[in-house]
Amino acid sequence: MAAARGCPPAGCGDRALAELLLEFSRAQYRAKDGGGAAAAKVDRIERRCLELFGRDYRYSVISNAHGEVCAHYPRHIVLLERDACAGRDPFESTVQVGKLQDLINRSKMARCRGRFVCPVILYKGKHICRSATLAGWGELYGRTGYNYIFSGGSDDAWADAEDISEEDSALRNADSQLFDKVRGHDIKLLRYLSVRYICDLMVENKKVKFGLNVTSSEKVDKAQRYADFTLLSIPYPGCEFFKDYKDRDYTAEGLIFNWKQDYVDAPLSIPVSLTQSLNIDWSEYQSWDLVQQTQNYLKLLISIINSDDDSGLLVHCISGWDRTPLFISLLRLSLWADGLIHASLEPSEILYLTVAYDWFLFGHMLVDRLSKGEEIFFFCFNFLKHITSEEFSAVKSQRRKSLPPGFTLEEICMLKQRDRGSTTSLSSDFSLGMESSPGAAGSFTYEAVELMPAGAQAQAAWRKSCASSPQAVLWSRAQQSEDRLPSSGMVEVKSSSSSSSTHSDNFLRIGSSPLEVPRSRLVSASDRESRLEEVRSSFLASYSRTIGLKAVPPSPSGAIGGLLEQFVRGVGLRGSSTL
Repeated sequence: MAAARGCPPAGCGDRALAELLLEFSRAQYRAKDGGGAAAAKVDRIERRCLELFGRDYRYSVISNAHGEVCAHYPRHIVLLERDACAGRDPFESTVQVGKLQDLINRSKMARCRGRFVCPVILYKGKHICRSATLAGWGELYGRTGYNYIFSGGSDDAWADAEDISEEDSALRNADSQLFDKVRGHDIKLLRYLSVRYICDLMVENKKVKFGLNVTSSEKVDKAQRYADFTLLSIPYPGCEFFKDYKDRDYTAEGLIFNWKQDYVDAPLSIPVSLTQSLNIDWSEYQSWDLVQQTQNYLKLLISIINSDDDSGLLVHCISGWDRTPLFISLLRLSLWADGLIHASLEPSEILYLTVAYDWFLFGHMLVDRLSKGEEIFFFCFNFLKHITSEEFSAVKSQRRKSLPPGFTLEEICMLKQRDRGSTTSLSSDFSLGMESSPGAAGSFTYEAVELMPAGAQAQAAWRKSCASSPQAVLWSRAQQSEDRLPSSGMVEVKSSSSSSSTHSDNFLRIGSSPLEVPRSRLVSASDRESRLEEVRSSFLASYSRTIGLKAVPPSPSGAIGGLLEQFVRGVGLRGSSTL
């Protein structure tokens, strides 16, 4: 289905977000629930999401009107196909919606709660997907008949038995065939979406309830069905841990997960080839607090999707509705802040889209989580303050080709601004070859620059000609704010390519406002920070007016908690100050 191009006025701004949060906090979304006022509200939310997707993408829709595909996925599951603006993004998905729907119907039993592998972000032609983990024996038998009662719930435990009767052996063979079939369809779906990387956020190898293995995961599939994929075990605390976050006055700094708990048996495991460029000591992961752990995992995901291959990414936890939307939402917002996806959306619009689609319509149980104080949803958007620097930018992590001696990257940007449409400059002393940036028409990135350097006289002449121009003045002002160092204590992601530039790796937008939301250009570090801060501020204001934070016991001094103080400022009751 082609995207509608009209933009209805309803749903824009703080009021729409407030209405969404109120609906989210009152009832659990289920696709199969129809009729009544609640259904009408959900229908408006979904129509708004489709309109926001349609601003930048051509898309098709997989119908899930009554939950027949998945009871807690959107009723309109969006398949992004390509950028809607011709010439802005050369990348296009090769996935056909008809074949995708057929593979989904065949594969959905392979994963917990039927939450199949679903593409949700399109970046450089790659599908970033989400799902639940693999279903275990218990869930499959629960769906397919009473064999579950006789299985003992032992997920692949048959292989460990020493004495197996002839009758049990026949049952085992039948069970193996069932897994070969359903997981085989799951693998076909992953391959059709060109997914190569699978990031598993579970802290356990298999989810155990009442002594039974009710779910499994790719990393412990004893038949090695997923051996052709690049599997990453990146254990991340479940939603229960975020009660500690709430109880510590919504402070994530210094909050460290207890990795010695009995059920925690999944170690961190990442192929060395994916860690070399990040300069992170992964052996220390159990000593990281919640901030550092989330930051480092996000850096890893951004590095993966920026790799040179055309492979997609799957992120999942157990059910796929707590930790999974946390990282999907952070990825969407981070890429948007860089101007790489959803380029035409304003901060209020991208916030609405990710809350509605990534969290609400994909079944996050906010009502239950709030009742238990497990505020992972709130943590996600408050965490944006920790990823504003350029070290989290997908633009910065792209590789640079060599620059000519004596010229900085910013000066090449100036040259591009002066000589649009020309492939030569400085008379004929050197040539400038450029290719369009993914996601930006009429702009370019440092990755696309190749120069044949001229002599020092030509360089000096060019600089002199630019010294008094208005563009040079603007560039000089922009440089002061953009040449910023990474946050204290954070490791800068290094590029494997050489460069003579000593300035920041930002795309220069001549004459732009720091708060301008660009439609088709990459953004500077200062723009990234302002955009993410605006999203966070909008969320905090709406959240405080609708859901609010549960107060923690006051300190002996009677001082209000740091985040509650922030909320007071957010709604205009107190002047702002540096947090």
